[in-house]
Amino acid sequence: MQIGNPELDSMCEQVIVPALKACGLDPKRVDKHNKGDLLKSEIIAFIKNAEIIVADLTNERPNCYLEVGYVMGVDKNQNLILTAREDHDQNSPNHRSDGPKVHFDLSGYDILFWDPHFLEDFKGELEKRIKRRQAIPTLKKGESQQSPWDDKWLERHRAESVQGLLPLFKVPNPGYMQIGFAVSGSKPSLLQTDLLEAARSAEIHTSPSGWAIAQVLDGPNSPKPSADEIVSNVSQPYFKSYQYWALRRNGDFYLLDSFLEDVGTQTQGLLCFDTQIERIAEALLYCERLYSYLNLKDATVNIWLRHVGLKDRVIGRFHSATTNRKTTENEVQSYKSISLANIKPDLVEVIKDLTNPLFAVFDYFKLPDHTYSQIVENFMGKVSPPRRYRS
Repeated sequence: MQIGNPELDSMCEQVIVPALKACGLDPKRVDKHNKGDLLKSEIIAFIKNAEIIVADLTNERPNCYLEVGYVMGVDKNQNLILTAREDHDQNSPNHRSDGPKVHFDLSGYDILFWDPHFLEDFKGELEKRIKRRQAIPTLKKGESQQSPWDDKWLERHRAESVQGLLPLFKVPNPGYMQIGFAVSGSKPSLLQTDLLEAARSAEIHTSPSGWAIAQVLDGPNSPKPSADEIVSNVSQPYFKSYQYWALRRNGDFYLLDSFLEDVGTQTQGLLCFDTQIERIAEALLYCERLYSYLNLKDATVNIWLRHVGLKDRVIGRFHSATTNRKTTENEVQSYKSISLANIKPDLVEVIKDLTNPLFAVFDYFKLPDHTYSQIVENFMGKVSPPRRYRS
């Protein structure tokens, strides 16, 4: 952060230091805790050893951006929390076109903005964010990094699902969402019958009922078992809907879901932010139920999300006036690791983390927190209690 600015020094003492201490951490700032060595060396040492790194971007200090870049360069993104005064948010009514801002290369990240008049609220939100980051397991010294993802398995299903989608839409750039789940650490070895029962039980049913995420159908469209997995591949040409999902015996999950926006003529060419938030909320609740039924309640789950077919779409709200914000990007990816037990309590924040990079490509589009909360709350009100199937 900028050091020597009275407002920022006061904010640090009132908010950042007590928030870190409340989470069991020992806050360090190089001007207060240096040992007399070269400051650059001490900053690098602090970054390498830190469990949590808070970087405040207020007033566009070059050294802050340099240090954030170093954090990312040493692959400590999951340890990093970005903050800035709220007038740096280009969607804030207090932002001035000639005033300070968050630079373009970090504007797509989930930044926690603070208002100097509501520092207690900022402290509460910062504590929550620190605790969520602490819930992500980190490697101990001497351990080697092992990816939770089987890239070959994912790539095979990505290719098969896209090949199944293209003939249905017969357009060069159809829109769809892909999502993958994989648990960290030791993976199970499950029977196909267990997978099918868990998939049925994990379905999220809403009222009025629609096509659920990873819905298990009967008859010719039922999931097909193989030696390693079960796979569902269902197209509905009349509704222009396509869904493909695979659940592996080790718990890996993959889904391709065509955009609901492309079903009706009124929403074609749009990306409806409320529709996407609800669909992602459903996928996350499905994830939480699925791994609970597979007896993996204590697992950390890694989430991969990808949206494709975005180019030339305009962002808006379903059945409401659209914005003028269009994107030239065609696809956006995001990642998240979280304890399974924290998905439901932190549902809104997880969705924000996953969707901020998506919405940002629409000319910096950003939703206020209360809109996220309202959309998720309305969706949760439609969710029926879980059903438990027995084979």
